[in-house]
Amino acid sequence: MSGHVHEHIDSTKTYVVVLLALLVATVVTTLVAFVDLGNFSVVVALLIAVCKMMLVALFFMHVRYSTRLTKLVLIGGLLWLAILLLLTLTDFATRGWLNTAGK
Repeated sequence: MSGHVHEHIDSTKTYVVVLLALLVATVVTTLVAFVDLGNFSVVVALLIAVCKMMLVALFFMHVRYSTRLTKLVLIGGLLWLAILLLLTLTDFATRGWLNTAGK
């Protein structure tokens, strides 16, 4: 077996910068929770969560140096999450359209 495995190892500085970015994003999430943004509170929280998720996936899970298949699986998972969120939001938005007794 003479297969060559190409591993890319990031520097410690890169990991420290990503860690600091994650900590800052966590503080921003906490601060935004105390600000009344109305209906956009959830949107802002989800955007910050997606940014944090991308940092973790790209740097700590080494997705940016992975094969195309791994990236395709990640995109498929994100697409499935988007479908589930869209279906949940459409259910929530259409509640109360029918005036049924007991609801």
